[in-house]
Amino acid sequence: MSELNESPSKSPASTVAKTQAKVVIPDDYAMVGLLGSRDELLKVIEGAFRADIHVRGNEITITGSPEESGAVVRLFEELIELLRGGMPLTVDAVERSIAMLRMSSDRPAEVLSLDILSSRGRTIRPKTVNQKRYVDAIDKHTIVFGIGPAGTGKTYLAMAKAVKALQNKDVNRIILTRPAVEAGERLGFLPGTLYEKIDPYLRPLYDALHDMVDPDSIPRLMAAGTIEVAPLAYMRGRTLNDAFIILDEAQNTSPEQMKMFLTRLGFGSKIVVTGDVTQIDLPGNTESGLKVVRDILDGIADIHFSTLTSTDVVRHRLVSDIVDAYGRYDALVRRDEPTSIKGGKRPPRGR
Repeated sequence: MSELNESPSKSPASTVAKTQAKVVIPDDYAMVGLLGSRDELLKVIEGAFRADIHVRGNEITITGSPEESGAVVRLFEELIELLRGGMPLTVDAVERSIAMLRMSSDRPAEVLSLDILSSRGRTIRPKTVNQKRYVDAIDKHTIVFGIGPAGTGKTYLAMAKAVKALQNKDVNRIILTRPAVEAGERLGFLPGTLYEKIDPYLRPLYDALHDMVDPDSIPRLMAAGTIEVAPLAYMRGRTLNDAFIILDEAQNTSPEQMKMFLTRLGFGSKIVVTGDVTQIDLPGNTESGLKVVRDILDGIADIHFSTLTSTDVVRHRLVSDIVDAYGRYDALVRRDEPTSIKGGKRPPRGR
C-alpha cells in the first residue's frame, strides 16, 4: 500500500536529501472519505507537515525529508485503518491523529477506534492517548483517580464506563456523588428546599447521564436505586457493594471527606475519583483531599492515578489555551510568592 524511495535530488537550500513516498489507497475506499469534502482534510495534513503531497487518482505521492515523508505515510495508513473500522474522518480526528504521531508511540487507529459506549445514535470513544490510558486504567484497577483540567473528559468517560458496566451486569448499580461546595456563593441564599438548593451542584451529573441513558428510563432506574445521584455527605456510614461509584469535583473534598468516601468501598465495586486541583472552592485554608491523597496512597496495588493535561481538552480549542494561560499565570505567582498556600487559595498580593 505504501513505498518509500530515496530521491537523488537535493534541496537547493540545504544538503538534506529528499525522499519520495507513495501511498496507494485501496479501491474500496472513496478518496473523498479520506481527503474530505473539497479536500478539507488534505489541507489540514498539508499544513501540518513540511512535505509536498500530491494526489492523483487513488495514489498519493509525498516528497520531503525522510522523517516528514515517513510521518505522512504513517498518518495515511492510520486514517485508512480508521475508515476500515467504520469511523468517519473529521478535521478533529485528523488533527488528533497528527498530534499522536508527533507526541507518542501510540497508534491513532487504536486510540480513536476504541468504543466505550454506544447510546442514542452515537458512540463515545477516547480522543487522546491519555484518555485511552485513563479508560484502560478503569478496566484494570479497582480505584482510579482521574486528575486534570476542565474539558478533558474525566467525568464523562468515567460515566460511560459506569453505564457500560451496568449494561454488562458487572455491577448492580451506579452511584454518582459530588461535594456540595459553593464557588463563591452560599447555599443559604438560594431559594427552595434543601433538595432544591443541592440539585444545581448535581445537575452536571444528570446532564451527562441523559446523554448515555434513555431519559424516560432514568426516573424508573433512580426509583429502583439502580442509579443514585447524591451529595457526598449522603455516603457517610454506608458500605457500597456491587456498585460503580464516581466522585466528581473531588478537589472540593477535605482530606477527612476523601478518607470517608474511599472507605465506603465494598465487594464487587469500582471507584473513580475525578477532579481538577487548579479549581478548588474550599473555604479559608482548608486543604484539598485530592491534593494530598496521591502522597498517601501512591504505590498501593490496584489504585491508579491518571493525569490529563491541556492537550487532552476535548471542548472548544480556546479551553485548552485558557488552561495553559492560567497555568503560566499561576507559575508566575508561585515564583513571586513562594509561601506555601493550602487549599489552592492565594492570599491578596497587595500590589
